[in-house]
Amino acid sequence: MSQTQALMNTLKRALKARGITYAEVANRLQLSESSIKRLLSGDTLSIARLETLCEIAGMDFSELVRKTAEARRGITTLTEEQEREVAGDPHLLLVTVCVINQWTVEQILQTYELSEPECIRLLVRLDRLKLIELLPLNRYRLIVAKEFHWLPNGPIQRFFRQEVQPDFLTSDFAGPGEKMIFRTGMLSRTANAELMKKIDRLMEQFHELHDMDTSLALEERFGSSLMVALRPWELKHFSRLRRKDKEKVFPQ
Repeated sequence: MSQTQALMNTLKRALKARGITYAEVANRLQLSESSIKRLLSGDTLSIARLETLCEIAGMDFSELVRKTAEARRGITTLTEEQEREVAGDPHLLLVTVCVINQWTVEQILQTYELSEPECIRLLVRLDRLKLIELLPLNRYRLIVAKEFHWLPNGPIQRFFRQEVQPDFLTSDFAGPGEKMIFRTGMLSRTANAELMKKIDRLMEQFHELHDMDTSLALEERFGSSLMVALRPWELKHFSRLRRKDKEKVFPQ
């Protein structure tokens, strides 16, 4: 994520926290709502406009920079050994997911059958892993970076493929709040790269909406999982029928 995008994301979260809509910002600046959306995407945003938007959001430019820097600090990955520790203990994995979703200790204890001493011991382990900073009175601060991700083909991703993915895909995706679309087609390398960029932007939007909703009560939020995949691929039954001189490999 670029520095400009990071600044805009911080600004949008601040506006959301104050309950200020794009329409209200547009009215203040005497612009259309679509123009405000373009401004907040970072396109052609002048310093004067940025300072005005900061004022509407209840902060000055230096505070915007500070909050953006705070949001970007933290670890981006765990080591293989650390991931193995998390994946190997269902209770630790549960609490890890809860803290990444910014649950309080009280919410964890009210929702799951964990004793308070056990929950605190698990939080101590996460503090040692540098995922959180444990604070007095059973509070913590999440210190992972916005770019935090699990190791490619690491213990967590392997656990995901073996345990989580099959369970997730058992749904017919016909219920409320569910959707699944599968499409196949023929794409060039350029089109493939363009879709990859769109997937990256979709993931950024997912994280942005997640961050915005952390101020809502737990009862208003639902555990939500989004899986998007794109790969050059052909059904094995088809590829086995290909002539040897017609085999295709996607270039690096």
